[in-house]
Amino acid sequence: MGQFDGRVAVVTGAGRGIGAATAKKFAAGNAKVAVLDLTEESCQAVVDEICAAGGSAIGMGCNVSRAEEVEEAFAKVADLLGRVDILVNNAGILRDNLLFKMTEDDWDMVMGVHLKGSFLCCRAAQKYMVEQKYGKIVNTSSTSALGNRGQANYSAAKAGLQGFTKTLAIELGPFHINVNAVAPGFIVTDMTKQTAERVGADFEQNQKMAAERIPLRRVGQPEDVANVVAFLASDEASYVSGQVIYINGGSR
Repeated sequence: MGQFDGRVAVVTGAGRGIGAATAKKFAAGNAKVAVLDLTEESCQAVVDEICAAGGSAIGMGCNVSRAEEVEEAFAKVADLLGRVDILVNNAGILRDNLLFKMTEDDWDMVMGVHLKGSFLCCRAAQKYMVEQKYGKIVNTSSTSALGNRGQANYSAAKAGLQGFTKTLAIELGPFHINVNAVAPGFIVTDMTKQTAERVGADFEQNQKMAAERIPLRRVGQPEDVANVVAFLASDEASYVSGQVIYINGGSR
């Protein structure tokens, strides 16, 4: 018996980092997992690892900012795996720059993936969840929602996701659908490595400096986020909805 027996989980941006760790966590709990990323090829390593460990997973290419691709992906998940129980909106990109250097494309692309992408995926998933009177949605915000230099687009998108989460919790609650968000701080991923490179910092040194400022004196790992996501997607969190949980080692 596993924590997610009989459940089908969809994780976007699951080809690496937090998304990959989350997909593996669900599979370890016996969920059938749809691993979504920009291309099917970018999902394959995660799918192979899950299947090699005895789990069940399929990979799909999907640009979450395009409505037709999202609708097609969720229809395919429902057809191949039978239902849609859990959605984790994790897909994300960075286009960091100071405001006076930020282009419209920088703004639109970040909003399109993080905010519009989460909207499109939630809209597609809720059709199945409402019909079955069961669902768990976890959106990925960030501590950058509180503001971060050089990330006006990213911060705005992540702050928007918090309001979006709380609104969906109100709208979908009557159908027994829980909607929450996680807001990671410094997590060791390719994305945080890109952020370090943007400011010309050595990534290893950047981690050491960050750890010195974090009360728990360490930076986070993708599994730290995956563990919280799994709890929110479990029946143990059946009375938790509309919440934003910061995963930042105690930082303010």
